[in-house]
Amino acid sequence: RKRLCIMEEENLLSRITITANICHGKPTIRGLRYPVENILELLAADMTHEEILADYPDLVKEDLLACLAYAVRVTQTKAVYPLAS
Repeated sequence: RKRLCIMEEENLLSRITITANICHGKPTIRGLRYPVENILELLAADMTHEEILADYPDLVKEDLLACLAYAVRVTQTKAVYPLAS
């Protein structure tokens, strides 16, 4: 099982920015108006990296990996609560 080293992970995570006046303060890629959640939805919908990059020419592979690294970091919490149904 391959794991990112701390330096690689931090480098990827630096691509994720949170700015109050961009996308209502949601995490975005490099301050662009590409919310992390949208990219994660595309990946969850089984779009390949190549398909996403073709649709969003401003992005590069490292941006997609950064979204995944961010999702991992967010889920590494001490407590998880069920979503309301």
